[in-house]
Amino acid sequence: MSEPDRLPRELRNRAFAWITQDVDADTREELEAVLARAMHGEPGAVADLADRMAGPLRFGTAGLRGPVRAGSNGMNTAVVVRTTAGVAAWLAQRGKTGQIVVVGRDARHGSERFATAAAEVLYAAGFDARLLPGPLPTPVLAFAVRELGAAAGVQITASHNPPADNGYKLYDESGSQIVPPSDAEIEAAIAEAPGAIRVERTPGVPVLGNEIVDAYLAKVVAIPSGRSGALRIAATALHGVGAQTLRRALAAVGFEDVHLVAEQSEPDPDFPTVSFPNPEEPGATDLLLALAAEVDADLAVALDPDADRCALGVRDRDGAWRMLRGDETGVLLGEHVLSTTKAQDPLVATTIVSSSMLGRIAAEHGARYAETLTGFKWLTRAGEGLVFAYEEALGLCVNPDFVRDKDGIAAAVMACDFAAGLKAEGRTLLDVLDDLAARHGVHVTDQVSLRVTDLGVRTELMDSVRAAPPAVLAGTPVTAEDLSPGADAIRITGEGLRVVIRPSGTEPKLKTYLQVVEPVTGSLAEARARATSRLAALRQDVESLLSSRRD
Repeated sequence: MSEPDRLPRELRNRAFAWITQDVDADTREELEAVLARAMHGEPGAVADLADRMAGPLRFGTAGLRGPVRAGSNGMNTAVVVRTTAGVAAWLAQRGKTGQIVVVGRDARHGSERFATAAAEVLYAAGFDARLLPGPLPTPVLAFAVRELGAAAGVQITASHNPPADNGYKLYDESGSQIVPPSDAEIEAAIAEAPGAIRVERTPGVPVLGNEIVDAYLAKVVAIPSGRSGALRIAATALHGVGAQTLRRALAAVGFEDVHLVAEQSEPDPDFPTVSFPNPEEPGATDLLLALAAEVDADLAVALDPDADRCALGVRDRDGAWRMLRGDETGVLLGEHVLSTTKAQDPLVATTIVSSSMLGRIAAEHGARYAETLTGFKWLTRAGEGLVFAYEEALGLCVNPDFVRDKDGIAAAVMACDFAAGLKAEGRTLLDVLDDLAARHGVHVTDQVSLRVTDLGVRTELMDSVRAAPPAVLAGTPVTAEDLSPGADAIRITGEGLRVVIRPSGTEPKLKTYLQVVEPVTGSLAEARARATSRLAALRQDVESLLSSRRD
């Protein structure tokens, strides 16, 4: 047997120990088969086993994420049981025993059994555990935490990750996702948890009725300011759990002319019509835009699989349909919220990688503005008086009073209401974008994403740029700022441009966010052309930079 295929004794022992503590016969057999192949020296088997046992999964930007598979470095019942035992211990340390904890789920592979297992662990640990009634959008779980005065909430979901993945989102009593030091405290509690087979579980967890969904929808229905139903809408749930809730929400505010992409309207964990179930990914919204053109829609709406993200599609000036970028949707709805809010001293927020235009819009309205680290766990904690928050990755919070997280359903309802009001005036969302650019300058953004199989590549690239940052990008002198330890990110700025480089917290990617700002000194078309040309040059330089550092 060649040296690379030799099975280390320590790895073998860890695998045996995990198998003896697993609570699920299927994953026990799965890991036993991998271990047997490794012991027999089959090519690739040792590496496979080492990867499966490289865990535990860590709390990233949006909780735990990983492939559904056996072993400590995967999403499986044993991992969920031990994770929840750690969560229960952490809550008990904070005096929360006996309080409500809500558990929800999407419709991915394993979600139902993982949610049930998590709820049973909490129930046995003395908490008033309650399951949501079936697979539902993540914002319903975030709403339920606040509505029921719960100590915490758990949502089993991998959001827009590839089909093989699942995940575990944790919300604290504020209804927001946890932030440091809570994540480290919980991980320490998980490390102290016994093997899954020794964690007590009590079946028969109460299941909430549909009244919790009705209560959520009642709040969403109160969002619109125009309530005009004269809008034809094409929509997709991307094989996720949002279609029914979206249709109910739209109908409740008067939008009955809604056309769903039939092939993507029912939950399907295999996501058969898309390579990646993320509205940002190329091709993911092709069926939606084709339907929008076919039915002559006024607006297209795409939810991600757990319906916490919302993307909008519009008919462009040339008649072709296209999706708006996350930053375009963000500034549109930010402008709409600030134009209609009755809040005193309102605050709007976005992240360090999103368009900076929201700050200029806020200043025009006399509102406060904040930038946070990436992730809605930070955005919803931006400060008192928050009325709107967004991130460029299609996350929108238009309803922080009752959902302290991104909410694709509520954002879709607000966007449709906004578009309907504009239609009644003979205007479109593109007209508003033109107005904003004329007043605040053309802001164009783009993203360079490098998908990796070895996460070490991301670290090596970040270290390389930190050690020797570029001096010039797109012909402009630039300076670099290392944002660690607060954030694992590098910000590079120059006159009218900004680049932020960071590893994704939810996907195996290194993400680079680009922005160019061009003042409108002549015509808007000329300013857009200059900005677009400069952005292309910036993208080329950044791609060359990453390529040269990777080689």
